Amino acid sequence: MNRELLTRTECNALRGLAIIGIFLHNYCHWLGPVVKENEYQYFQHNADGFWQVLQGPWDDLFLFHVLSFFGHYGVPVFLFLSAYGLTMKYERGQGGLSADGTRRLPLSGFIRYHWLKLFRMMIVGFVAFTLLDAVTPVPHRYAVTDILAQLGLFNNVLPFPDKIIWPGPYWFFGLMFQLYVVYRLLLYRRHWMWTAALIVVCTAVQLACPPESEALNQWRYNFVGAMLPFGAGLLYARYMRPWSMATHGAAFLVSALAVLLMSFNALSWYLVPLAVCIASVSFVKLLGGFEAFASRRRSPLMHILSWTGSISAALFVCHPITRKVFIPISRGGDHWTGLLLYVLASLCLAWLFKELMKKIPNPELK
Repeated sequence: MNRELLTRTECNALRGLAIIGIFLHNYCHWLGPVVKENEYQYFQHNADGFWQVLQGPWDDLFLFHVLSFFGHYGVPVFLFLSAYGLTMKYERGQGGLSADGTRRLPLSGFIRYHWLKLFRMMIVGFVAFTLLDAVTPVPHRYAVTDILAQLGLFNNVLPFPDKIIWPGPYWFFGLMFQLYVVYRLLLYRRHWMWTAALIVVCTAVQLACPPESEALNQWRYNFVGAMLPFGAGLLYARYMRPWSMATHGAAFLVSALAVLLMSFNALSWYLVPLAVCIASVSFVKLLGGFEAFASRRRSPLMHILSWTGSISAALFVCHPITRKVFIPISRGGDHWTGLLLYVLASLCLAWLFKELMKKIPNPELK
């Protein structure tokens, strides 16, 4: 396998692309007039509503509709990159090998290490958010079990996660912890059939649920709903060979069109995350190809995406705080004013959070 399948810059650019979609989506979908997404369940009226938006006329809320409907697909890109990174670190690098090159990745040590990594990231934002939430209008009423589940990173396994996870985006920490456990127990250094079988089983579980059901909502808050992009990232890291720029160009056009068209059908909707990952990787590869064509001068867009990717973890952690501060402005009718202030404040706060998180000791894999 080619170690440069995705360079560090390309990985950062993909993280930047993903977090831009996520943190803009999480703001836009809180606005009443804006079309809502189909993230955990498939609601035909949401798809029909977005189709009506596409028919026009396109007003000043058009971009809000697009970000609300599609922005959450930054999550599958993060899942794809996480699996890619795990494979490169523990199967292709030195992370899973002892000095003599033999297999070494202790189960308990691996789980402890990744739980601490997630907790270290989450706790800073959770404390800051709850302090703000307590002194702003309509504070959330936490139950003791909700707080303990958030701290333990298992809140998404509890019933009705929509109502108990606050801030909402923090469900992702529990999901990632589950995927780390699944990777170590079932996928680490195993035949590709294990990954394929798990994708098939998880997809079958989702297809067995009505598209608007709470059962599907519950499954998709957990690793069952994430196995397709996660498994794709793992298989990509193990078996993919580099594509030509022409192939990436064709893949980007086809997959981007597929993302749009497959979003209007309840069955094809399950495959949209895979198409998003293909489109995202090809888009970043095309940007890299443009750099090579331009005598290796980094394009401004690549620079912006890469820098944003470098603060993506901190931006994910802090954006619920800035959202709660600025969303009333947009809800009051000044949509673009609130959004612009939210973006500026989020980027600055993310930089501060990144510096703060550096002060927390990193865990060690033992």
